[in-house]
Amino acid sequence: MNLLYFAWLKEKTGVAKEDLPLADGVATVADLIEQLTARGGGFAEAFADSSIVRVAVNQEHVGLDAKLNDSDEVAFFPPITGG
Repeated sequence: MNLLYFAWLKEKTGVAKEDLPLADGVATVADLIEQLTARGGGFAEAFADSSIVRVAVNQEHVGLDAKLNDSDEVAFFPPITGG
């Protein structure tokens, strides 16, 4: 999978993008977030409250229950407000 991190998620993780193979037991976005959180450090901090993290898979907004494939692009970003 191609993972993309934006705004404060990028700052906390220290990573803008990375390639990560789909690990055993990772079937959904929630599973992926759990795997990333287990890395500790900035990843644990960035995903401590997954309810405020927005996710897009292949450029479509999805929920935490969205299924993942190894060829997916997964983007993590904060809620966006306008004015």
